[in-house]
Order: sequence, then C-alpha cells, then structure tokens
Amino acid sequence: MRQLNAHDAAFLDAETPHSNSNLTLVQIYDQSTAPGGTVRFKSILAHIESRLGELPVFRSKLQRVPLNLDYPYWVDDPNFDLEYHVRHIALPRPGDWRQFCIQASRIHSRPLDLNRPLWEVYVVEGLDSLLELPSGSFALLTKVHQAAVDADGGNRLVTLLHDTTPLTPPPAPPRPWFPQPVPGTAALLLRCGVNSVVAPLQARTPVARRLVDSAAAAVTFATDLLQRPEQINATRFNSVVSAHRVFDTRRFPLDEFKRIRNLVPGATVDDAVLAVCSGALRRYLRSQDELPHSSLSAIVPIHARDDQPPAKTAPGQSWLRVELGTQLDGPLQRIEFIRQQTAASRAGGQALGARELSGSDHHKSNAPLPTVGTLRGLARVLGSRHAPSASCTITNVPGPSVPLYLNGARMTFFSAIMPISDGMGLVFAVTTYDGRVIISPTSCRELIPDPEAFTQHLRDCFQEYLALAASAAHAVPQPAPVRSARPRASAPGAKPRSGPKAGKASTAPRAAPGGRPRSAAPGR
Repeated sequence: MRQLNAHDAAFLDAETPHSNSNLTLVQIYDQSTAPGGTVRFKSILAHIESRLGELPVFRSKLQRVPLNLDYPYWVDDPNFDLEYHVRHIALPRPGDWRQFCIQASRIHSRPLDLNRPLWEVYVVEGLDSLLELPSGSFALLTKVHQAAVDADGGNRLVTLLHDTTPLTPPPAPPRPWFPQPVPGTAALLLRCGVNSVVAPLQARTPVARRLVDSAAAAVTFATDLLQRPEQINATRFNSVVSAHRVFDTRRFPLDEFKRIRNLVPGATVDDAVLAVCSGALRRYLRSQDELPHSSLSAIVPIHARDDQPPAKTAPGQSWLRVELGTQLDGPLQRIEFIRQQTAASRAGGQALGARELSGSDHHKSNAPLPTVGTLRGLARVLGSRHAPSASCTITNVPGPSVPLYLNGARMTFFSAIMPISDGMGLVFAVTTYDGRVIISPTSCRELIPDPEAFTQHLRDCFQEYLALAASAAHAVPQPAPVRSARPRASAPGAKPRSGPKAGKASTAPRAAPGGRPRSAAPGR
C-alpha cells in the first residue's frame, strides 16, 4: 500500500466533467516486419501480461480515506482484469488518418474509471489508408492518468513493452500474483491520525487545501494585475474547454529542421520548431480574423541541464514564458525574435524543453523511449494555478534514434495527445522518432472545429521556412572562375594563348524548385 503525494492527489482534485487528467501516447506499427507478417491481439495481450509484473502500480487502484481526511492510497486491485484494460477495436473502411484522429480523440476524452487501475491500452486495427505508412498497420493508444504515471516506476510502462530487434523470444509465463488485502476503514483512519501527528503542518485536510489554493489564487490574481496590459493577449484558446478533444499531427524530416535552423546564426532546432508553431498560430488566428496586434506567448517546460542537479521545484515553477513573435509578418524576424529569448534563458542556466531535438544526448540514451514523466511534468504546468498567461503550451518529447519493435512489428510513428484545461486550450506535443519531428496539437472541438486546417497551417509555415532555407543555400556566393592572364608581350611569331571570349559571363547554377511537400501526416 502506497500513499499518493500532494502533487499526485492534485490531479484527482483538478478533474472536472469537461477536463480530465489523462495523457495518451500514440504509436503506429508496421506488422510486416513481425514473424509471419502478422501480429495477433492475443500475442499482444500475452506480451503485456508477461511484462506487467515489473509495474505494480498498474495492478493497483485508488483507495480513498473516509471523509477525504488524507491523501488516497494505491492498493492492489483484487478484481484486476487485464482484458478490461487492453482492448481491441478496428476502424471502418477506408481506415484513413482523419478517422484515426477522431477515434483517438474520443478515446482520450473519456475519463478513466477511478474504481480500477488508472490506465488503458487500445489496439486499433484497420489503418489501411495512411500516407507513407504500409497498409495493414495497427496502432497502440496508451492512456494513463497523471496520478499513476510516476508512481512505482510507472513511467517505464511503454519502455518495457518494446524491444530493439524484431526477433524477440516468446513471452515468458506470467509470474504468479496474489493481491494484498484492501485495508479497512479503521486502518485508514489510524494511518490518517499518525500522519497528522508526524506532519502537522502539511495541508492534508480539505479545509487546509482550500486555504492553500485560495492563497495561490490570490497571488496569481495580484501577479496578473501587475502585468502590463500588452503582456496579456487572450485568444479563443484561453477560454473554457469542452469535453470533446481534437487531435491531429504533421511529420517533418529532422534534417530539414536543421536547415531551417541555419537561417539564423545561433538558432537551434528547438527555435525552429517554436517558429513553425508560432507561424501556424498566426496563420490560423488571422484566418479567423482574431490575431492580436501584439505577440502571443507559449509556456515551455524547463528541465535542468546535464551539469546541474535536478531541481526539486514546485509544479508552478517549472515553466518558462516565451513570446512567439506572432505580431511579426516576416518569418526570419520571428525565428530571430524567438532565438534571442531562448538564448537568454540558456545563458541564465535554464534549459528549454527536453534539450534540443537534434542533441546527441538523446540518441546516446539507453532508454528506448522517453519517460512519460516528461509529459507528466507538462501536465503539472497546465494544472498549476501559478502558470502565467499564455496562448498555448509547446513541449518536447524526444524519442530514440533507433527503431523499436512490439512483438516484431516496427514502430513507425510516435506522438502524444495531451491534457488541456480551462484557460489553456491548446497544447503542441513535439516528438521525435527515427529521424522525424512530429508536431501534434491537442485542443477541443469548440476551440478548433477544423483541426486538419490548423495542421495544414503548420505544414504551410514549415514549407515557407524550407523554401527560405533553399534560397539561402543557392544564394551563397560562388568563387569567381580563374581566368588566364593576358601575356604582357608576345615573342615574334609566338601564338597568343586562348582565353575566354570577352563579355561572356559565367553561368550560374539553376535554382532548385521550392520546398518539398513530403512532410504531411500519415494518412494525409
């Protein structure tokens, strides 16, 4: 039996009928690499069961203290049913990308049953019409509650499911598991009394938590009053969200983002990604005649650098507010505007996101997948009452550089559907995997009724930057051709040396066509 801490319990208290604390990882697989060319649902079920013993929290459910006098506990679920948590569905024909995004959004929107372990995995078949992905692909949607992600190593759930080779041994028989008895009311109240004596100053009771929340809200209100009016630009994304989520994505080659980075000296791939998201936000709001005259901003999570110890900060302190330069019409101006801010943050000892997307540290990591704790840290930012005014959140979730396999099926796509909340109705999840950068906005149906149009703006902005990068590469001055020197004097009877004809200019290389259009999302 393990008790939730204050941060984990806050995710439970923050849930509303239209805003839950779920995050969903999206993975798509090519089953042609599996032995026999087919992966059956029963084999996936057996694979998950064989590795679930290393994650006790995924067989645990919540046990609340009577009268909510203390934080809840994780207790073994005596009625744990793996087939309830791992489900099998299929898309109807034609099985295209739009259908998949709608289905994934619906699954993400539904709250988890708080009387069972707080996770679900959906195996989705019928993905037969996805661009750049083979017919017969299937997907895994892994939905986890924020309160369960980091408990007892829960961030290793996705990591343990994958291998680095398609040739994996058959799953071992599951180890016997015997649930511990669920504590009774008297035992929970006794623990509550002990906790109140050991930690009397902690805000454990509902009344104390309300006092702390009221003080935090007052601080936030005073901070907002002290801000200059031009710093607070409310858009449609700063309103109340609905219960209906929308999700879409676009994939781009990482090498092409590196070319965009080179447009501005000193810029990073992170800066280029922020600039593309900024351009998409500007284009979309301008198409709705809602673009403010001053810059919009984004919340970017902060992570400690490798040469610094991890900071144990409160959830409301692990963010950075970055101006996106949406008031600037020139794309080069926007990326330079962003570069100046992020450079100042790095000089001050803060690292944006989860390090630069192109950084070699990620590719050398032994972890085959990014921990879900990165996403969980973002969710703390979204639910924090100390979060500053911003139009959206942009977070990096770097993935591995080597291909991963599930039961021999190669993972071809990796992304995430993020939690949103009132006042923060747009989140960009930026993931990297196998040489690709995937940008996936999450919002609700009322704020973005046309998610495919929003991601089209992402693609158009990326293509604009890529065309500028191509033009800049062709505009590099070439060294002038070496001409033969004219002889000062010719000996009698000597033949003059042949040289270039006067007035003939050297031919410049032809400019290549504009940006490449092969950065669309699967199924688009």
